[in-house]
Parts: sequence; structure tokens; C-alpha cells
Amino acid sequence: MSILLSQGAAVSSAPMLISLAVLFIFMYFFMIRPQKKEAQKKNAMLAALAVGDTVLTTSGFYGVLIDITDDTVIVEFGSNKNCRIPMQKGAISAVEKPDAE
Repeated sequence: MSILLSQGAAVSSAPMLISLAVLFIFMYFFMIRPQKKEAQKKNAMLAALAVGDTVLTTSGFYGVLIDITDDTVIVEFGSNKNCRIPMQKGAISAVEKPDAE
């Protein structure tokens, strides 16, 4: 009797394993892979930063890069040239090069 039960359990678990594999493949192509691509694009954008670039911060402010160090940047906001704020590179969401016009 136990032989029949173990064979029945093996047969019924095959569709479950296939559906589980399909679920993991679905998750990889629709969740994990796009996140990795986006992270690579952001890292490439941050690596290409240069002094004088116009940046958009994650808080929605536009500014001009004044200085760049390893993990921080100094951004100048406004037209009075007195508002210079140091921030992390990760706080930059978009970059516009000055010669792109």
C-alpha cells in the first residue's frame, strides 16, 4: 500500500513543480530583470556626471552641479548663486548635459 501512495505522490507533484518553475521564470522576466536593467542605467548615468550638468533631484528641484566627490555632489539651486547644497549622488534622478541643446 505504501508503494502505491509514494508513486501517486510523485506523479501529482510533477505538475506542481512545473507550475512553480513557470512562476519563477515569470517573476525573473517581469520583476527582477527590469529592476537590474534600471539599476544599471542609473549607475551609468551617475558615473557620467560632470561639473556644469543640470540635474533633477528626487525631491523635484533642478540645479547645477558645482562639485563632485566619491559619493556626494554639491548642487547649486536658484539664480542667486548662494544656495549650494551637498547631497548624495543617489538623490539625482535625471541629468541634462549643457551641450544637449
